[in-house]
Amino acid sequence: MLTSPPRTGPAARVLDPAALGQHLDRLMRAALAMCGSRADAEDLVQEVCLRVLAKPRVVRGSDIGYLHGVLRNTFISDYQTRLRRRTTPVEPATLAHVRAGSRDDPETRAIHSEVRAAIADLPGHYRDAVVAVDVLGLPYAEAAEALGVADGTIMSRLYRGRAAVAERVGEPAALAA
Repeated sequence: MLTSPPRTGPAARVLDPAALGQHLDRLMRAALAMCGSRADAEDLVQEVCLRVLAKPRVVRGSDIGYLHGVLRNTFISDYQTRLRRRTTPVEPATLAHVRAGSRDDPETRAIHSEVRAAIADLPGHYRDAVVAVDVLGLPYAEAAEALGVADGTIMSRLYRGRAAVAERVGEPAALAA
């Protein structure tokens, strides 16, 4: 019987709670891609932080890879239950003015919102791959390890996920570039 040798990788260590703040921007981008709404993404990131800070966490590999796994699991287990009961908050104060600058351009915001919604609507296995690689910026190998799949599977899911997002936002030629 053939058995594979034990996997050698980075040594186990305890996640430094003080370093969590360094990853909040990336976690928020990933949560936005998963949820499609800023309010829901903020709730999801807050829940991840509470879970991670509740007890010491043993990490192998990068902190962001581990945090992505926690974010993904929290999204699947808790967030989707809340989503079924969700109400849409209306914040009239934010509708009163439009901030200046390219980052706050209404057209750009609309495109970003459309892309986030397209990612959020992907089947889970495609969404997880797109969020891990394109939103969080994980290398293929690290994304594959975090999601528990082979490197080739990540590449295949990325291709199909990206194609679905591009088709939904009306830019299928974007994959050819």
